[in-house]
Amino acid sequence: MKQTRLMSLVESVANVIVGYGVAVVTQILIFPIFGLQTTLAQNLKMGAVFTVVSIVRSYVLRRLFEAIRVR
Repeated sequence: MKQTRLMSLVESVANVIVGYGVAVVTQILIFPIFGLQTTLAQNLKMGAVFTVVSIVRSYVLRRLFEAIRVR
């Protein structure tokens, strides 16, 4: 069964939303080990930027693999 573009986007967004929480918690735990001091607001903003990049990356890769599968 072929996955629609919309469902590819929905899957990517759902995956990244879960990853967002993991990323922010990881930043909070790991940054101090490297001497980086950030506020919760800064961690949330950085997480948001990475989230947008991740959604675009995931969507493009999904569509690429779908195009390969169809051929």
